[in-house]
Amino acid sequence: MASGDRRQPQAATKPAFGEEEAAELVDKVFGLKAVWVRPLPSYDDQNFHVKVSDGGEAEGAEEYVLKITNSEDSQQPALIEAQTRAMVFLSAHGFPSATPRLTKDGGIMSVQEGGSRPGNQKYVVRLLTYLPGTPVAKIAAPTQLLYDIGKLAASLDKALTEQFHHPSVSSLHRGQFIWNLANVPLLEQYVDALGQNEYREVVEWVIQQFKEKVTPKISSFRPCINHGDLNDHNILVVPGSPRGAAPQYRVSGVLDFSDMSYGRYVFEAAIAIMYMMVESAEPLRVGGHVLAGFESVVPLTGGERAALFLLVSGRFAQSLVMAAHTALLYPENEEYLMTTAKTGWKHLMAMYALGQEAVEKMWFETAAVYARRETAP
Repeated sequence: MASGDRRQPQAATKPAFGEEEAAELVDKVFGLKAVWVRPLPSYDDQNFHVKVSDGGEAEGAEEYVLKITNSEDSQQPALIEAQTRAMVFLSAHGFPSATPRLTKDGGIMSVQEGGSRPGNQKYVVRLLTYLPGTPVAKIAAPTQLLYDIGKLAASLDKALTEQFHHPSVSSLHRGQFIWNLANVPLLEQYVDALGQNEYREVVEWVIQQFKEKVTPKISSFRPCINHGDLNDHNILVVPGSPRGAAPQYRVSGVLDFSDMSYGRYVFEAAIAIMYMMVESAEPLRVGGHVLAGFESVVPLTGGERAALFLLVSGRFAQSLVMAAHTALLYPENEEYLMTTAKTGWKHLMAMYALGQEAVEKMWFETAAVYARRETAP
């Protein structure tokens, strides 16, 4: 959803390249001729869907995503390298992740100037393989898919934490990164973007509860590398083998590693639950299915489970507050920035009204059903 260490949204400069400039970059940096270039929605970077005339050495691939990183994050090439190397690692280990097309110089990225922003801004440019599929946001996700996404979230973090080794990985210690779930209290400096209303009151309650009940216990949660943004637009699916009357899907792509950071396993579970709630017809019931999938790989401890309600609420607060704040800075991108807000406020308010005990009861009882199935003879 966002990117950059210590990133202050007002400082991040989103690139402003036109389609012709994007095609020129593809030629100049990667030696490929673009047949067409189409803009893709993005938060603070700029993305283009590109089709080239000859896949050539790109293992037959003809479609790519040209990713131009915002100028603030482009000043941290080690971080972007870590994210990109992680994508290569995951793809090699069977995860549906994009991989970079090498530049003409043999690199995985290049620093370029351009765009219509004032000043000589420099941007990191990458060309990533285009993954097939439909975003989860565009379908009615069945419970089977929710379970699979929870399992994927845990498996991905486990693989990165236990097997991904690269000199740049230390850059994932990102301190005051606003999108790390440990940093929910940092939202206090942005809540003015909400004005004075019941939404702000609930967000301030979440922040205070988080400070009192979660922050003191974070050090006891098991550490790992988090993808950090497994939202309903960053997970692609394709129709899978039918199992009964309900439509079945399998995950065909995991996108956007720009929020990667060192975090905690329970953070990823909470993030996946929150984003799978966004477009669901029964949002409060989603958590149990996602949690069951996650715990099939990484069972949560009692302390981690006890924090889950406030972690999910905290992620809603992060997404909703930062969207409101960033929309004030970039009103031309408001429609995309406020995507989660269309239903997110309703879901957060419903969680708040129902209360932690009742919500957890739904989640944990559903997860227990799966656990009994898996242990049944």
